[in-house]
Amino acid sequence: MVSLVRVRARIAEAEQREAAKRTVRIGPAEPGWVLAHLREGGRPVPAAVHIAGCPLAGRHTRPLTRDEARHALTEGSLPACEICRPDSDLGLLD
Repeated sequence: MVSLVRVRARIAEAEQREAAKRTVRIGPAEPGWVLAHLREGGRPVPAAVHIAGCPLAGRHTRPLTRDEARHALTEGSLPACEICRPDSDLGLLD
C-alpha cells in the first residue's frame, strides 16, 4: 500500500512538470495580414496583401507582421485587396 502511494505521488509530480513545460498559445491581438502569391513556373510571385482570413487570398500565402504589411503596401508596391482593404486596417488611407 505504501508503494502505491509513492507511485501515485511520483506520477503527480511528473504530470506537474509536464504541465509546467507546456506553453500557452495566445492568438494574435491584431487581425493579422498575409501576402498572397501567384504561382509562375512553380515559383511564388508576390501578388497582393490581404487581411488574414480573406477568402480571396487563396492557398498560397505567407503571414505578415504589421510592419511587413505596411512596407509591402507602401514601399513594396504591392496592391491591397479591394475586398478586405488591409490598407484601411493598417491606417494607410485617410
